[in-house]
Amino acid sequence: MNEFRGDSRTIVGTRIDATTYEDATRRIVGWASGRRARMICAANVHVVMEAFDDPSFAKVLAGADLVTPDGVPLVWALKCLGVKHATRVYGPDLTLHVCEAAAAAGIPVALYGSTPACLADFTSFLEKRFAGIRIAAAISPPFRELSFDEDTRHVEHILNSGARILLVGLGCPKQERWIAAHQDRLPLVMLAVGVAFDFHAGRVRQAPRWLMRLGLEWLFRLVVEPRRLWKRYVKHNPRFIWHFVKQLVRA
Repeated sequence: MNEFRGDSRTIVGTRIDATTYEDATRRIVGWASGRRARMICAANVHVVMEAFDDPSFAKVLAGADLVTPDGVPLVWALKCLGVKHATRVYGPDLTLHVCEAAAAAGIPVALYGSTPACLADFTSFLEKRFAGIRIAAAISPPFRELSFDEDTRHVEHILNSGARILLVGLGCPKQERWIAAHQDRLPLVMLAVGVAFDFHAGRVRQAPRWLMRLGLEWLFRLVVEPRRLWKRYVKHNPRFIWHFVKQLVRA
């Protein structure tokens, strides 16, 4: 197990925290037990470049309590910047670590995002994998902007459920913006977990672990979902490399 040293670095304008699954999970469960509002983001190249292009989104990420290095390129970047012990803390895997710890501690968990069918499958998966886990609420919001009344009902549902941890799977940057906009009304630990719901529900294939270790998960996902993802990778990946190299040269 890697020892967490509290190191953070700014990578192409975004703070990335060098943490581990053990440390991040311990802190999340501790915050939830203390009934504290916290925001946790799992950042990859897409997240960093969205923040680079949009100052308002950069401000959202800057307000997060923990930004984990979700993507292998960000782990490499941390190491280039002197954090030699940096390891990946991948959102879908962190989701499982947190759910396991929440089940052991009796902390209720709520889900927000994706489709009703996906949430049903993901809930079933969690209940089979982690004995005693309490899924207090599972809300699938419509794929459009919510009215004030709809949003209020969702907030009340989550609050009334007794959940202390909220997993939010709305995709970047929508999920991070949603969490930031609701922190004053939802005193929960909220994690932006991206496509974790779909992965664990078996609706989207994950890349093989050996491809992940090589930093080529993006290539696998591009092959699986070319229409949805090609613009993202063509736009962001080369620019990230360029701007990070410039950062290294300046440093």
